[in-house]
Amino acid sequence: MAGSGRLFGGISVVLALALHGALAGVAVAAEAVSFGSDWRAQAEHGGFYQALARGFYRARGLEVTIRQGGPQINHAQLLAAGKADFSLSSNSFIVLNYARENIPMTAVAAIFQKDPSVLIAHPGQGHDSLAALQGKPIYIGADTRVGWWLFLKAQFGYSDEQIRPYTFSIAPFLAQKSAIQQGYLGSEPFLIEKEGIQPVVHLLADSGYQGYGALIETSKRLATDRPELVRAFVAASIDGWRDYLNGDPAPGNALILRDNPEMTAELLAYGRAKMNEYGIVESGDAKTSGIGAMTAARWQAFFEQMAAQGLYPADMDWRGAWTADFLPQ
Repeated sequence: MAGSGRLFGGISVVLALALHGALAGVAVAAEAVSFGSDWRAQAEHGGFYQALARGFYRARGLEVTIRQGGPQINHAQLLAAGKADFSLSSNSFIVLNYARENIPMTAVAAIFQKDPSVLIAHPGQGHDSLAALQGKPIYIGADTRVGWWLFLKAQFGYSDEQIRPYTFSIAPFLAQKSAIQQGYLGSEPFLIEKEGIQPVVHLLADSGYQGYGALIETSKRLATDRPELVRAFVAASIDGWRDYLNGDPAPGNALILRDNPEMTAELLAYGRAKMNEYGIVESGDAKTSGIGAMTAARWQAFFEQMAAQGLYPADMDWRGAWTADFLPQ
């Protein structure tokens, strides 16, 4: 306790006690913040869980609660209703859809420079490029039909006649070697590999698809009224992602496994490895501007391509859908 004696040597007892109380108040004054993810806890949420487990949020004065998404949960609605502080948007379409409907929300960081959406095919079938899949039957979901399917139509000449309904099961894929289906880089390929098939995986982002993934969104009201809180959440989340991908992911993984008992350590390791292998987080503008980077040029390119497909009015204010003001400099 010699150090304590030196600290208080020139301070009155009353002042010392007051200082101690003030410091204690700072320690417990973390502000409660709620963050809704876009699905059940998985490796693609690893950086947020790492920030929670390693105390990065707490170090910036935030007491963060991560609420899992799922098929019956719409965190975007909770955010719009003011019942959540932040939510995770899976792709750029969601962000622009809010702008189209004049819903006052804004994207403040894009954790994924590359959207992890993929098309998956069997090996040895001549399905070795996205161009080669033109005219072939492809299993996709309804949301995909009004999402990145429009990119494939514009870029590679796909047509709606190719669409087969996807039921989010790999059973049809396993049953026929000619099958092609949608998927997520860190999920369906893993399940298919476990069945003894080494699938052909086409990451759309490596073929010109400009959409971001894992976008942190908040209300424009919170961004205006509490910019320091938004900036703190973004910075701590980015710290978590850097640590999760380049350090020991065990702390974050432990919380993921706690929240999602259906998850496995093997799948977490696979998902993290694929994010690193393909540069999902640390590629593109993130290499020079840091994790979470977004640019006007890329947003504009994505918007114009989708507007040309009739998804958005050509005169829509796409600039109001996002802001880079809260990213670390």
